[in-house]
Amino acid sequence: MEETYADLILKAAITSKVSPYHLASRIKQEVGPFLSHSSISGTVEGFKGLYNFYNIGATSSAEPMGAIINGLKYARDGKGASQETKNKYLIPWDNKEKAITGGGIFIGSSYINVGQNTVYFQKFHVTDTKGGELFWHQYMTNVLAPYSESKSIYQGYKNNGLIDSPMHFIIPIYNNMPEIATSNPNILESDYQTDNTTVYSNGSKVNIRTGPSTSYEVITQVNQWDKMTRIGKGIQNGEKWDKVKLENGIIGYIFQNYVTETAPIMPIEQIHLKIDNPIISKGEKAKIEIEILPVEAKDNKIQWSSSDSSIVMVDNLGNITALRAGTAVITAKAEGSDVKGTISIQVTSKVTGIELEESEIYLSVGETYSLNAKVQPEDADNPNILYKVENEDVLTINENGIITALIEGNSKIQVISEENNNIQTECHVIVTRNLGENEIIFQEPLKHQEIYITGIPDNNNTVSEIKKNIITNLETEIVNSKNEALSNEDKVGTNCKLQIKENENLLKSYEFILYGDVNGDGRINSVDLLVLQRHILELQFLEPIYQKAGNINKNGKKPTSVDLLLIQRHILGLKTIEQ
Repeated sequence: MEETYADLILKAAITSKVSPYHLASRIKQEVGPFLSHSSISGTVEGFKGLYNFYNIGATSSAEPMGAIINGLKYARDGKGASQETKNKYLIPWDNKEKAITGGGIFIGSSYINVGQNTVYFQKFHVTDTKGGELFWHQYMTNVLAPYSESKSIYQGYKNNGLIDSPMHFIIPIYNNMPEIATSNPNILESDYQTDNTTVYSNGSKVNIRTGPSTSYEVITQVNQWDKMTRIGKGIQNGEKWDKVKLENGIIGYIFQNYVTETAPIMPIEQIHLKIDNPIISKGEKAKIEIEILPVEAKDNKIQWSSSDSSIVMVDNLGNITALRAGTAVITAKAEGSDVKGTISIQVTSKVTGIELEESEIYLSVGETYSLNAKVQPEDADNPNILYKVENEDVLTINENGIITALIEGNSKIQVISEENNNIQTECHVIVTRNLGENEIIFQEPLKHQEIYITGIPDNNNTVSEIKKNIITNLETEIVNSKNEALSNEDKVGTNCKLQIKENENLLKSYEFILYGDVNGDGRINSVDLLVLQRHILELQFLEPIYQKAGNINKNGKKPTSVDLLLIQRHILGLKTIEQ
């Protein structure tokens, strides 16, 4: 399978010890988000088959395509660099992997590891923590590159749910900085007249931006009747924006439609909430009616909130959506005061199905096994399950789902919802002769518990290597999830099975689990990250055996974003997953 750019960037990050988010944002900055730039096409006449993803050495020139040609000259021979330097940076960059990895090594060794360890310092060389002259060692000529590249890095962290992770910021502080931030150079002073009027926000959660347009970034938001000082009144044609200073000192721009010089007069004194039925089913929507007193205050802004938005979600009009079983309190609060009204909503959840880890189990006489059955959804009001054995001479099962194998034979077990007997599934159990204590032995690093085998080394997990750690005189065969026999060189991954046979009769079947391998190909890579992420986002659900493999914490719970982060750290070589 051809490697994706994501795979190449992750590998380059491990080799160069440079953040993959930094490398990705640098590539996006230098050659654009669509990866169609001539520098990486490999088709430039005279430089075919060469790539330069970071525009290293791409100095400006008056010649046609001058900067691109200079960059490709560097990709070809380092522009006369020594053989030692070319070896270090993997020059020539005659394929995409060498270009991405070699360029990453260049950035790491030439900039990050000599003190220019932020995109700001790489453009504005104002640090000499590693020695050397100041101000001369610049990676790029584009003045806005640190700004746009930092936005790309931020978006990368945000998309992967890492914004709340601990981060270390390095921010240069200069002497004699002005008390009030300088306006963006695109903002004309002639469009404003000096003002010093106290004004109020007449809208709820109004954006304060870095400039007079919705294209500028949001600094913060103000609520209705928040007080501000208008230090510049907009007089430009078309949409008008004012420059304001908030009471906490923040300075920014607000659309004039949300500014009033008149303070609020009639406050809300009472809020009463009611609903036709405070008990609703999961997935149901309803409307909470609100009464505001006095009536003259009805146009004031109301803030709606839920004590637990994972149970009941509410919008700014009082419309609620039941998400899972439980009880939540909905609050309607008058903006700018402590006046509020509350109402309690109870959400019920009915059983919709039963999830069973195994549909077929092989047990030896006298062996026990805990049948892991759960109703769906997990928050169902009645999670109780009933069991019914087809052949009680062969096996028994207690109310907790513990199976005890009695004699050789077969039996089906019906798994039934106590709440709704029509919702059920079944498990087929095959009981074979009792295996002697030493008839099959699993050696380290393999670990055996019930019908599962773990401890597979992800870097040495071929069939032949796995079989070296299984000692038995019985027939053994390892098959994939489709029950197809694997060859000695095939990789063993999650949902592969070890079958123990005697005279071609199946005595026992074990399932392999490779933690981090959630697609069963015997590898832990970016594909597993994508598959697990889609499961967590409920876009594509994994079978129970793959959910087990995705539970890196091994706490018996369903995979979460924490497990996703642990797989990512494993791929980057930061922390190996313990098998």
